[in-house]
Amino acid sequence: MTGYRAASEALIRVPTGVSHPVARSLFLGGYWAWPRKRRIIEANAARILGKPERDPEVRRLARRIYATYARFVVELMRLPGMAADEPQRLVRDEGERSGESFMALWERCRSEGRGIIAVGGHIGSIEVFAGAFAARGLPTYGLADDTAYPELFELLNRQRRRWGVGVIPWRNLREVYRVLRLPAVLGLLVDWGYRSDGVPVKLFDRWTALPAGPAQLAARTRAVIVPVVNRRQEDGTYVATHDEPIEVSDASPRSIQAATQAIANALERMVAVAPEQWYTFKPVWPDSAEEEAELEARARAMAADG
Repeated sequence: MTGYRAASEALIRVPTGVSHPVARSLFLGGYWAWPRKRRIIEANAARILGKPERDPEVRRLARRIYATYARFVVELMRLPGMAADEPQRLVRDEGERSGESFMALWERCRSEGRGIIAVGGHIGSIEVFAGAFAARGLPTYGLADDTAYPELFELLNRQRRRWGVGVIPWRNLREVYRVLRLPAVLGLLVDWGYRSDGVPVKLFDRWTALPAGPAQLAARTRAVIVPVVNRRQEDGTYVATHDEPIEVSDASPRSIQAATQAIANALERMVAVAPEQWYTFKPVWPDSAEEEAELEARARAMAADG
């Protein structure tokens, strides 16, 4: 962590016109030097594009993912030097696929005593997005893993708290239920990598699994699931958009699968707009056709179990 802090302090002082190209070169070097991660990125890119892994277009996308991730890392490390009102300035627009703005949706849910579960992927900048929500007066929380890098977790949390964003360790379910019943906005990321024990869904026309957590929480707390994304623009600002709200009527297998499939559909639309901004460094899909067939069978069984 000492090295991270030193690098962060240095990057705050270095102009981005210098730090971004240097980081891009370093990360592209890592693309070639780290074959295991390269194969994962290329496999994910192949499924996004629907092309073989050795296709030149797939490899170009994989390199673009590395290059844009380098910029993300630089911006993440520069966060401690960012002014408290910077997220609101950077998130310059809000669009929606549905006819209701996010603020209008929040006011409606709040009046009904219902929280919002804002689900998304590792796209653009979630940190800046959460800060912009909080700056607009929304009670904003994020669920985060505090086990892998606890010192980094606490370092980032100091910045989040400065922006008015609360962070809940992922195992603290009591606090999760509490904030959703305030009500509040709780941010959850769903693209942590393929796990066979998740809910079977189709993503880019291939079977995989996503976490059951968002749908289960919505069923138990009456919260509304809203898919969100915050895409980076060339000028360094962001455009925040949200998809149509997802209602979960009950905790039956059929309802959980249907809601999670709706989340997958929204995630696919988010990724398709700017696939180079999807930072997925774990396998998102299973390796074998047999596993995909098992997932499809499970999805059918869940759909029939209502």
